[in-house]
Amino acid sequence: MSLPARFDLYAPIHKALRLFMTDTLQALGRLDLDDPQDFEAGLARLDALLDAAGSHLQHENDFIHPVIEARSSGTSTRIAAEHRDHLEAIAALRAQAAALRLQPEAAAAHRLYRQLAAFVAENFEHMDIEETRHNQALWAACRDDELQAIEGRILASIGPQEMSQWLRWLIPALMPGERAQLIAGLPPAAQAPVLASARSLLDDVAWAKLCRAMGQVGPVATPDLAGA
Repeated sequence: MSLPARFDLYAPIHKALRLFMTDTLQALGRLDLDDPQDFEAGLARLDALLDAAGSHLQHENDFIHPVIEARSSGTSTRIAAEHRDHLEAIAALRAQAAALRLQPEAAAAHRLYRQLAAFVAENFEHMDIEETRHNQALWAACRDDELQAIEGRILASIGPQEMSQWLRWLIPALMPGERAQLIAGLPPAAQAPVLASARSLLDDVAWAKLCRAMGQVGPVATPDLAGA
Protein backbone atom coordinates (compact mmCIF):
# COMPACT_ATOMS: atom_id res chain seq x y z
CA MET A 1 0.00 0.00 0.00
CA SER A 2 1.45 3.38 -1.00
CA LEU A 3 1.78 6.11 1.56
CA PRO A 4 -0.46 9.19 1.21
CA ALA A 5 1.16 12.10 -0.62
CA ARG A 6 2.62 14.77 1.62
CA PHE A 7 1.97 18.47 1.21
CA ASP A 8 4.61 19.87 -1.17
CA LEU A 9 5.58 23.51 -0.69
CA TYR A 10 7.86 23.50 -3.69
CA ALA A 11 6.20 21.62 -6.54
CA PRO A 12 3.51 24.08 -7.75
CA ILE A 13 5.60 27.24 -7.65
CA HIS A 14 8.54 25.44 -9.24
CA LYS A 15 6.28 24.29 -12.09
CA ALA A 16 5.37 27.94 -12.64
CA LEU A 17 9.01 29.02 -12.51
CA ARG A 18 10.12 26.34 -14.97
CA LEU A 19 7.44 27.42 -17.44
CA PHE A 20 8.26 31.12 -16.94
CA MET A 21 11.97 30.42 -17.43
CA THR A 22 11.65 28.30 -20.56
CA ASP A 23 9.10 30.62 -22.15
CA THR A 24 11.32 33.64 -21.50
CA LEU A 25 14.39 31.82 -22.79
CA GLN A 26 12.59 30.95 -26.04
CA ALA A 27 11.40 34.55 -26.42
CA LEU A 28 14.92 35.84 -25.91
CA GLY A 29 16.34 33.37 -28.42
CA ARG A 30 14.05 34.63 -31.19
CA LEU A 31 14.28 38.32 -30.24
CA ASP A 32 13.86 40.58 -33.29
CA LEU A 33 16.23 43.51 -32.88
CA ASP A 34 14.62 45.26 -35.87
CA ASP A 35 11.14 45.20 -34.35
CA PRO A 36 10.97 47.71 -31.45
CA GLN A 37 7.78 46.19 -30.04
CA ASP A 38 9.11 42.62 -30.08
CA PHE A 39 12.49 43.76 -28.75
CA GLU A 40 11.00 45.60 -25.77
CA ALA A 41 8.47 42.84 -25.06
CA GLY A 42 11.25 40.24 -24.88
CA LEU A 43 13.36 42.31 -22.50
CA ALA A 44 10.29 43.18 -20.41
CA ARG A 45 9.57 39.46 -20.10
CA LEU A 46 13.14 38.97 -18.88
CA ASP A 47 12.74 41.79 -16.35
CA ALA A 48 9.59 40.17 -15.00
CA LEU A 49 11.27 36.77 -14.75
CA LEU A 50 14.25 38.18 -12.85
CA ASP A 51 11.89 39.98 -10.46
CA ALA A 52 10.01 36.75 -9.86
CA ALA A 53 13.16 34.68 -9.38
CA GLY A 54 14.55 37.13 -6.85
CA SER A 55 11.28 37.32 -4.95
CA HIS A 56 10.92 33.54 -4.92
CA LEU A 57 14.33 32.87 -3.43
CA GLN A 58 13.70 35.55 -0.80
CA HIS A 59 10.45 33.82 0.19
CA GLU A 60 12.38 30.58 0.64
CA ASN A 61 15.11 32.33 2.65
CA ASP A 62 12.60 34.05 4.91
CA PHE A 63 9.95 31.39 5.44
CA ILE A 64 11.30 27.92 4.61
CA HIS A 65 14.99 27.85 5.49
CA PRO A 66 14.47 28.93 9.14
CA VAL A 67 12.08 25.99 9.63
CA ILE A 68 14.55 23.55 8.08
CA GLU A 69 17.47 24.89 10.12
CA ALA A 70 15.50 24.82 13.36
CA ARG A 71 14.89 21.07 12.95
CA SER A 72 17.95 20.02 10.92
CA SER A 73 20.86 22.44 11.26
CA GLY A 74 23.00 22.81 8.13
CA THR A 75 20.53 21.19 5.74
CA SER A 76 19.81 24.42 3.85
CA THR A 77 23.43 25.65 3.77
CA ARG A 78 24.10 24.61 0.16
CA ILE A 79 20.87 26.03 -1.19
CA ALA A 80 21.32 29.28 0.76
CA ALA A 81 24.76 29.70 -0.81
CA GLU A 82 23.29 29.04 -4.26
CA HIS A 83 20.66 31.68 -3.57
CA ARG A 84 23.44 34.21 -3.05
CA ASP A 85 24.96 33.10 -6.35
CA HIS A 86 21.56 33.49 -8.01
CA LEU A 87 21.27 37.08 -6.81
CA GLU A 88 24.63 37.83 -8.41
CA ALA A 89 23.53 36.12 -11.63
CA ILE A 90 20.28 38.12 -11.64
CA ALA A 91 22.24 41.36 -11.26
CA ALA A 92 24.55 40.35 -14.12
CA LEU A 93 21.60 39.53 -16.37
CA ARG A 94 20.00 42.88 -15.58
CA ALA A 95 23.23 44.67 -16.46
CA GLN A 96 23.54 42.83 -19.79
CA ALA A 97 19.90 43.53 -20.62
CA ALA A 98 20.38 47.23 -19.86
CA ALA A 99 23.43 47.33 -22.14
CA LEU A 100 21.48 45.59 -24.90
CA ARG A 101 18.67 48.14 -24.61
CA LEU A 102 21.19 50.94 -25.13
CA GLN A 103 22.92 49.23 -28.06
CA PRO A 104 20.89 46.46 -29.72
CA GLU A 105 23.37 44.13 -31.40
CA ALA A 106 22.97 40.50 -32.45
CA ALA A 107 26.15 39.37 -30.68
CA ALA A 108 25.09 41.02 -27.42
CA ALA A 109 21.60 39.54 -27.70
CA HIS A 110 23.09 36.07 -28.16
CA ARG A 111 25.37 36.53 -25.12
CA LEU A 112 22.36 37.50 -23.03
CA TYR A 113 20.45 34.46 -24.32
CA ARG A 114 23.33 32.11 -23.43
CA GLN A 115 23.72 33.68 -20.01
CA LEU A 116 20.01 33.21 -19.31
CA ALA A 117 20.23 29.61 -20.57
CA ALA A 118 23.02 28.91 -18.07
CA PHE A 119 20.97 30.53 -15.29
CA VAL A 120 17.94 28.41 -16.19
CA ALA A 121 19.98 25.21 -16.32
CA GLU A 122 21.49 25.85 -12.90
CA ASN A 123 18.08 26.68 -11.45
CA PHE A 124 16.60 23.44 -12.74
CA GLU A 125 19.20 21.45 -10.81
CA HIS A 126 18.76 23.73 -7.80
CA MET A 127 14.99 23.25 -7.70
CA ASP A 128 15.39 19.48 -7.92
CA ILE A 129 17.50 19.50 -4.75
CA GLU A 130 14.85 21.55 -2.99
CA GLU A 131 12.09 19.19 -4.10
CA THR A 132 14.01 16.16 -2.85
CA ARG A 133 16.39 16.92 0.04
CA HIS A 134 14.57 19.94 1.40
CA ASN A 135 11.19 18.26 1.16
CA GLN A 136 12.53 15.22 3.02
CA ALA A 137 13.73 17.50 5.81
CA LEU A 138 10.42 19.36 5.91
CA TRP A 139 8.35 16.17 5.91
CA ALA A 140 10.43 14.71 8.72
CA ALA A 141 10.03 17.84 10.80
CA CYS A 142 6.52 19.14 10.04
CA ARG A 143 2.95 17.93 9.77
CA ASP A 144 1.06 18.87 6.62
CA ASP A 145 -0.97 21.52 8.47
CA GLU A 146 2.30 23.14 9.58
CA LEU A 147 3.55 23.17 5.99
CA GLN A 148 0.25 24.68 4.85
CA ALA A 149 0.67 27.38 7.50
CA ILE A 150 4.11 28.21 6.08
CA GLU A 151 2.58 28.50 2.62
CA GLY A 152 -0.10 30.76 4.08
CA ARG A 153 2.54 33.09 5.51
CA ILE A 154 4.30 33.22 2.16
CA LEU A 155 1.06 34.01 0.33
CA ALA A 156 0.19 36.71 2.86
CA SER A 157 3.51 38.42 2.10
CA ILE A 158 2.78 38.68 -1.65
CA GLY A 159 1.05 41.77 -2.99
CA PRO A 160 -1.77 41.73 -5.57
CA GLN A 161 0.43 42.60 -8.56
CA GLU A 162 3.00 39.91 -7.75
CA MET A 163 0.24 37.39 -7.08
CA SER A 164 -1.31 38.14 -10.47
CA GLN A 165 2.07 37.49 -12.10
CA TRP A 166 2.46 34.14 -10.34
CA LEU A 167 -1.07 33.05 -11.26
CA ARG A 168 -0.36 33.88 -14.91
CA TRP A 169 2.31 31.13 -14.90
CA LEU A 170 0.84 28.79 -12.29
CA ILE A 171 -2.43 28.23 -14.14
CA PRO A 172 -0.98 26.89 -17.41
CA ALA A 173 1.84 25.03 -15.59
CA LEU A 174 -0.41 22.84 -13.44
CA MET A 175 -2.35 19.65 -14.16
CA PRO A 176 -6.15 20.04 -14.44
CA GLY A 177 -6.79 18.73 -10.93
CA GLU A 178 -4.09 20.96 -9.49
CA ARG A 179 -5.59 23.98 -11.23
CA ALA A 180 -8.99 23.15 -9.83
CA GLN A 181 -7.65 22.78 -6.30
CA LEU A 182 -5.79 26.06 -6.60
CA ILE A 183 -8.88 27.96 -7.71
CA ALA A 184 -11.24 26.24 -5.28
CA GLY A 185 -8.90 27.18 -2.43
CA LEU A 186 -9.14 30.90 -3.21
CA PRO A 187 -11.60 33.23 -1.42
CA PRO A 188 -14.92 33.24 -3.31
CA ALA A 189 -14.46 36.84 -4.46
CA ALA A 190 -11.14 35.96 -6.08
CA GLN A 191 -12.35 32.91 -7.96
CA ALA A 192 -14.17 34.74 -10.77
CA PRO A 193 -11.22 36.85 -11.96
CA VAL A 194 -8.84 33.90 -11.67
CA LEU A 195 -11.18 31.72 -13.71
CA ALA A 196 -11.47 34.49 -16.29
CA SER A 197 -7.70 34.63 -16.44
CA ALA A 198 -7.55 30.85 -16.76
CA ARG A 199 -9.94 30.95 -19.71
CA SER A 200 -7.66 33.37 -21.53
CA LEU A 201 -4.55 31.27 -20.82
CA LEU A 202 -5.88 27.81 -21.66
CA ASP A 203 -6.96 26.32 -24.96
CA ASP A 204 -10.44 24.83 -25.33
CA VAL A 205 -9.36 21.31 -24.36
CA ALA A 206 -7.50 22.44 -21.24
CA TRP A 207 -10.40 24.71 -20.28
CA ALA A 208 -12.90 21.86 -20.57
CA LYS A 209 -10.68 19.67 -18.39
CA LEU A 210 -10.48 22.43 -15.79
CA CYS A 211 -14.27 22.79 -15.76
CA ARG A 212 -14.68 19.04 -15.19
CA ALA A 213 -12.08 19.10 -12.45
CA MET A 214 -13.80 22.07 -10.80
CA GLY A 215 -16.98 20.02 -10.65
CA GLN A 216 -15.07 17.31 -8.78
CA VAL A 217 -13.53 19.58 -6.14
CA GLY A 218 -16.69 21.57 -5.46
CA PRO A 219 -18.69 24.59 -6.66
CA VAL A 220 -17.16 27.99 -7.28
CA ALA A 221 -18.73 31.41 -7.27
CA THR A 222 -18.75 31.69 -11.07
CA PRO A 223 -21.50 29.53 -12.62
CA ASP A 224 -21.53 31.79 -15.70
CA LEU A 225 -17.95 30.77 -16.56
CA ALA A 226 -18.40 27.05 -15.99
CA GLY A 227 -20.06 26.57 -19.36
CA ALA A 228 -17.82 28.89 -21.35
